[in-house]
Amino acid sequence: MSKVLVINPILYTAETNRIPRVDSIKDTMIYTMCLGFLRAGHDVTLIAAEDYRPVCGEKYEFPVLWFHTVFRRLFMPRCFPYMPGIRRYLRDHKEYDIIVTSEVFATWSYTAARVAPEKTVIWHELAAYNHMLHQIPAKFWYQFVAKFLMRRARVVPRSEEAAAFIRRFMPGVEAEPVDHGVDLEKFPVSGGGEREDCFAVVSQLIPRKRIAHTIETFGSFVKAGHETYVLHIIGAGEEEMSLRQLVRKLGLEEKVTFHGKLSHEELLPIVAVSRALLVSTEKDNNMVSIVESIAMGTPVVTTSVPYNASYIRREELGIVEDDWQADALARIVSGNDGYVSNCLSYRERLSNVTCAKRFLAFLE
Repeated sequence: MSKVLVINPILYTAETNRIPRVDSIKDTMIYTMCLGFLRAGHDVTLIAAEDYRPVCGEKYEFPVLWFHTVFRRLFMPRCFPYMPGIRRYLRDHKEYDIIVTSEVFATWSYTAARVAPEKTVIWHELAAYNHMLHQIPAKFWYQFVAKFLMRRARVVPRSEEAAAFIRRFMPGVEAEPVDHGVDLEKFPVSGGGEREDCFAVVSQLIPRKRIAHTIETFGSFVKAGHETYVLHIIGAGEEEMSLRQLVRKLGLEEKVTFHGKLSHEELLPIVAVSRALLVSTEKDNNMVSIVESIAMGTPVVTTSVPYNASYIRREELGIVEDDWQADALARIVSGNDGYVSNCLSYRERLSNVTCAKRFLAFLE
């Protein structure tokens, strides 16, 4: 049994500096990953930023430590928080066998790489320079801080794209990416493989997600002779009213349902019986919703933007096309049984327990 420390201050995405408060963090990617370490038989502790502490107190299966952020105007908690308490904690707690941190371009990863480089494994997602302040801080960080001051830490990429990027700066990059893990106990597979005539969208309703494109393309698909199909849109955001107006304009009121933001327990039954998860995003990294969809055996129709797209294409877990149109929906329907079978075969590779074991194997 190993003692694992996970440092992931940013628990969920905030589009602005006003971080939304939530009731629970148990649906977040990093909490699921920590559960993977726990269920693999190891002790795990999570460090997160106080800014992301849930509104209501909740009990966790493992210790969660909340650290305060400082100098918040310079080190914005939504994208680049600084928590000086981490250095003291690492110096005072040498009992951990492995320290898993998120991102190379991160103050906490730098701290871990300097205090305990032989124990630090950085789980890296970005495949490009961070756009903050015209990329100047990120370029300095990768070219100097990462290349010379963090080089003793190991790096585990979350995608092939992230691996290619970070190898330009750091020597100890593992060859095989590790994607976000999924708690398979929470993600059912539709009984008997039965699918309904529907598609699902799980997304914030914001411009970069291009939900309007999805609605318009779905409308063309329906008019092409697929009148039995419906579209479930799960999520909330600033574009909800304009998207509802678009649905009315296209005469799709009886075909498109806006569910708002749902918990995992509420959205899973919808995605689990859908023919496909639809993704039109123009800017994203690894998307947790894609991983969760595949884990349920539900294929994905996506642009090539998400880093998950590389293995979706390689393993035939769906269709990857930029600006996909109604014919892509027709193809995912006609070949649905094959795509579903591929997803179910790939499912175990996405297990949070499997991903946790792979991290520990890197230190053997």
